[in-house]
Amino acid sequence: MVSLVSGQLDVIAPGVRRLVANNPSFMTGPGTNTYLLGRERFLVVDPGPADRAHIERILAETGRSIAAVLVTHTHRDHSPGAMALAEATGAELLGRSPPDDGRQDTTFTPTRTLDDGAEIDVDGLRVRAMHTPGHASNHLCFLLDETGLLFTGDHLMQGSTVVIAPPDGDMGQYLRSLRRLQREPVTRLAPGHGSTIEDAQAEIARIIAHRLAREAKVYSRLSDAPRSSIDTLVANVYDDVDPRLHQLASSSLLAHLLKLEEDGRVRREGDTWTAGA
Repeated sequence: MVSLVSGQLDVIAPGVRRLVANNPSFMTGPGTNTYLLGRERFLVVDPGPADRAHIERILAETGRSIAAVLVTHTHRDHSPGAMALAEATGAELLGRSPPDDGRQDTTFTPTRTLDDGAEIDVDGLRVRAMHTPGHASNHLCFLLDETGLLFTGDHLMQGSTVVIAPPDGDMGQYLRSLRRLQREPVTRLAPGHGSTIEDAQAEIARIIAHRLAREAKVYSRLSDAPRSSIDTLVANVYDDVDPRLHQLASSSLLAHLLKLEEDGRVRREGDTWTAGA
């Protein structure tokens, strides 16, 4: 497994380079991956935070010849650098507007809203946008069709599962988006954090199985202990996870419960949950 560091620049495919932003943290790993696509004219995928040094590095590596900035979603570690790049180069901003959930980068306003299936061409490369809600309602993945390389944003990441945090995060949508990728010619993953994942379909299948196993555990624990609160459930369902992560895990737990409620398998009673319709 390749270990990345902030500021690292690597060629990951013909005409594709990965530049790691200087925002390492518990949530972002070594930092947000910014992808530079092209040789003379460029697409920039996920410019990362509005960090001046990172923005200047992007401008230097592209010679300021940026046709468009593509944003997978508007969480604050992925999109805030977009405006500075647009102002410096006149690049189009492509993506979807942020939902109003308090976690989003409200500085991002797309020049053009990307619909599912929209294609972007530059310098002999063609990228296809795929709407993949789940981690965020406005989340997009971008597929380089000729190679099967998928820029996943936070839909999938190396070394970790992503947090699904309601109300904007939705576990049912997330699983449907993952299954959609199983029907697409996706062979390799370029995540928003961490190294490339070489066997895309094996990883997608693994994540689906992991999420469904967690869902089954939620239902089993509720069957054993009706009228459980989130606090009680998180300790029981995530007993295989460091307790320091339980507060974070509670968001994904709620997403699982809401999906089970939507499926008619659990019901909410005030602040508690019980298995059964």
